[in-house]
Formats: sequence, C-alpha cells, structure tokens
Amino acid sequence: MSIDKKTIDRRTLLRGALAAAAIVPLSSALAACAGSSSDDDDNSSSKGGEKSANNPFGMAADSTTDAVIFDGGYGTDYVSFAATIMQKNHEGSTVKVSPTTEISQELQPRFVAGDPPDLIDNSGENSIGFSTILDQVEDLSDVLDANNLEGTKIRDTLFGGVEAPGTFDGKLAALNYVMTVYAVWYSSSLFEENGWTPPKTWDEALDLGAKAKAAGKYLFLWGKEAATYYQTLAIGSAIKQGGDEVRLALENLEANCWSNPDVQAVFEGLGKIIDAGYVKPGGAGTQFTAAQAQWSNNQDALLYPSGSWIENEMKDQTKAGFDMKGFPEMTVTADSALPYTALHSAAGEPFMIPSQGKNVPGGKELLRTMLSKEAATNFAKTKLAPTIVKDTVPADGFGSTALVSQSEMLTAAGSDVFTWSFVDLYGTNVDQLVVWNSFLAGKSSVKELTSRLQDITDKIREDDSIKKIPVT
Repeated sequence: MSIDKKTIDRRTLLRGALAAAAIVPLSSALAACAGSSSDDDDNSSSKGGEKSANNPFGMAADSTTDAVIFDGGYGTDYVSFAATIMQKNHEGSTVKVSPTTEISQELQPRFVAGDPPDLIDNSGENSIGFSTILDQVEDLSDVLDANNLEGTKIRDTLFGGVEAPGTFDGKLAALNYVMTVYAVWYSSSLFEENGWTPPKTWDEALDLGAKAKAAGKYLFLWGKEAATYYQTLAIGSAIKQGGDEVRLALENLEANCWSNPDVQAVFEGLGKIIDAGYVKPGGAGTQFTAAQAQWSNNQDALLYPSGSWIENEMKDQTKAGFDMKGFPEMTVTADSALPYTALHSAAGEPFMIPSQGKNVPGGKELLRTMLSKEAATNFAKTKLAPTIVKDTVPADGFGSTALVSQSEMLTAAGSDVFTWSFVDLYGTNVDQLVVWNSFLAGKSSVKELTSRLQDITDKIREDDSIKKIPVT
C-alpha cells in the first residue's frame, strides 16, 4: 500500500509514543556500557552549581546543554523556543538543539562512547529501546517534583496518566510531552444545523445512522490504509464497557481475548451499522486521506474515528465552517465499567536524560522549561495539539474548535485515561488492516472478524522467537 510522507511522520510519532512500552533490545555493546562513566571530568558540567529556586537542579553557570530532538511531524522549533527562554533565565548558558530522524543510529555510538546528549526526544520508528539503557538514564521524578517557571510544582500541572508510559520498575525513565486524544470527530456546525447529538452508545449511533441516511449521508466511511482506526475505536469502546480486564487480555495476547463478551458486544454494534448500509461503500479501494476528505470536505458521512492529528492532517481539505469537534468512544450500555467520559489518550514524544550526559542538570532544566506554561502554550498554539501540561489552551483554542474539544475531553476524563500498546508492540497492524477492510465492506461477519483477529494474536503468542512483554 502507498502511504504519503505526512502519514509516515504521524505514524512514526505514534510508534514513538509507545516507545516506552516497546522494549526492544539494543546491541550488546550498548548494554555493556551500562554503569560506565566518562573520565572527561574537566569538560563535564554534571557536577553542577549551586541549587536555588530558579536553579533547582544546580545547573553550572555558563554551561552548555546538548539536546537531540526527533525531527518528525512536530519538528524541533518548540524545543528551540524553550531553549531561548532558558538562555534568558540563565545568562551565559547555551543550548544546542540538534534535529535528527535517526535517533537510534545516531545516538547508540554516543551511548557506547559514554558521551550521550543531555536531553533526548526518543521518538520515531528508529527510537532507542529502554531495556538495555534503563540504568543509563535519569529518574525524572525530581523534574516533576520541581516547581515550574511559574512557581507551581510541575506534577500538579499535568494531565492524569502521563507518567505510566515511561515508567519501568518504578523508575520514570521517560516523560512523554505531547497528548494524543483518540475520539470520534464530527462537524459541530452540521450537527447543530440538523439538531443531531453525538451518540453515547452504539444503539444511539445506529439511530443516528438512520437520520444520516434520511439526509442523504452515511454515518461512517473509511480508507484502506486506515481501516484499523475502527479497531482502535472498538478496542477503546470495549475497554470502557468491560474495564481493565478487557485491556489486559488483549495486551497479553490471551487465548480467546477477542471473544470477550464486551468486545463481542462492540463488534455486534458496529456490525449492525454496517449491515444497515450506514457505512459508505468503497473504502477498501480508497486512499485514506481521500476518504477523509469525503468526510471533512464533502461531508458524505457524519462521523470519523481518528487521533487528534486529524485536524492538522486535513486542514487543507476541510470545508469552511466545518467546526470540527470530537467525542469519546461510545459504550455498549449506560452502566459501563468506565464512564462515557473516559478517554483513550496517550502521551507521546518521550524525553529522556542520560545519566552520563555532560550536563545532566542542564538537561533537566531544559525539560523543566519545556513544561512551563509559556513553552507548553506555544506548542499548543503552533502545533494545534495539547502537551501534558493542563490549562494551556485558551477558550477559543487559538481559533481551533478541535483543539478546544481535545482540552474539554481531557478535562472531563480526569484520571479515567487509558491506552494500550500490543498492536504497535507486536507489529500486527498490517495483517489487521486486511481483516478490517473486509469487515467494513460487509464481506465478513462478526464471527469471521473475531476468528481472524484471534488467529493473528495466537500466531504472535505461539512464536517463541518473539519476545513477549507482560502487561499488568
């Protein structure tokens, strides 16, 4: 299948968001250097300077901080923005921001040589696995316990659940900076014009499909490369309906995990919508951004499940006055294990600080600066995506209704935020795309969908050459 560069960048970012879960071993040479230290103390500023309220990590005066940042969909200018603030706050200091798309290839030799950067955005499909460098990176808990530039403890300024993806054996080895919200997106202006309400259950979605058909529209549509967006929707819905046991069964590749009653109830709900003819035909032969334009520009369908990158991805192919907003995954019933407001959201762009860096305090100070309200607000404004820092999106969302919607969903979810990693961890998406294209096209039943997904899972589980990562 053909996927454009923008898609590769975005999917690369998604894989980077799960880098903390995808524990991929590095070379034995890199593992062997764990615990070694640089003898170049004369050129090191790791010994730091005097600690104070404005210098909580004791960064040495006139020191240089070396940051290597993944140059993907978000670029690197947001780190440069924070670097400028830091240099103003610490006169005489210097921050070097180096972009790269080859994190592992560029930085493995530096780890082996005992000369890693002071701050790394360990993102992208070529990110460094954490299994063999866990002892070589700082625990970032002290960054969260420090005050931000505005004088508030950083931990208290963050959305719930942001520590989990980067925590191993109780150590916060990476802090993911960007929040990705997974939701069902729609034109709020079209809904207001027709008096429609976003559905909270699959039965309500089926009823909305009938209204869409009466208006000459479909409820859903899809494109061939993004058929598994509906798998993402289904998994999120099933987790909300049945709770953590649903997630853990899928994460741990359990036998019959796709036959879980809550998963089946969601599949049946979507199946009814497909059988009723409320999904636009032809998606299996349509390039995914072309299909998305049928939704965002032509308004052929009412709803589209996606991550919060959708607004930026389709900004040049969205009807004027569309007023994009999102809502959380539907549940099967109103008495679901997790509330309707619970949200599939994951923090991405994992930042880590090597313990052997020449300026560890500088790396922490740069990360602290990035977590300031000024820097986090700049990111939200320029990237139309929220960081893990709360209250940085104004009421008008910088003119983006989708960004306002993301902020509202995260606030409403509170601590009821969840994610999973088994699809990216075991690389099953390519095989699952075939299965979901068939199901969405009405060419296979719920029973066949379940059987084929289970076959993919069983194949991974039974392959002893694939390292399994237990999830608890």
